[in-house]
Amino acid sequence: MSYGDAMNARVRSEERRAEIVRAALEVIAERGYRGASLGAVAERVGLTQQGLLHHFPTKDALLVAVLQERDQWDALPDTRWRVDLLASLVEYNAMRPAIVQTFSALLGESVTEGHPARAYFTGRYTHVRANMAEVLRAEYGERLPSGLTPERAAPLLVAVMDGLQYQWLLDPESVDMPGAFRDFLTLLGESPG
Repeated sequence: MSYGDAMNARVRSEERRAEIVRAALEVIAERGYRGASLGAVAERVGLTQQGLLHHFPTKDALLVAVLQERDQWDALPDTRWRVDLLASLVEYNAMRPAIVQTFSALLGESVTEGHPARAYFTGRYTHVRANMAEVLRAEYGERLPSGLTPERAAPLLVAVMDGLQYQWLLDPESVDMPGAFRDFLTLLGESPG
């Protein structure tokens, strides 16, 4: 096999893997992780289950790829976030209901003992809380107007963002996720933007 042929095969394999991950996102959003089968994902991309296993040897390996892909889409810029820019992130999420639904379904299931995404979400939340504490510290210093430290307020900020996602997913006609988050920022002392 020539170098060019090898490169083409690798590109095709990467494209196929990306197609499988997108299909897995859809199936997980529809059925949850436990209800999603490798067979359903394989069928959606026109593969046999054995063909899918060539790219992802286990369901857990596919789940890790789905979570990594989602993290790539949501990668934070190298520049420091500001509190008012978090509203832009919430607005961005409102344009991606399938991704938010998949994340929410996996998050909900991951609280069960032995779930393959539990360690991922535990680590992710540790990281997100630390980032949000830094965002709050940059905005308010060591104390918010309420007197809370950034570390005490960070879990509340994350809870509002995630809780609004669940409410919005359940009743998007009644819950204006970006608007409600801007209202929360007003409670923090931010001017509405």
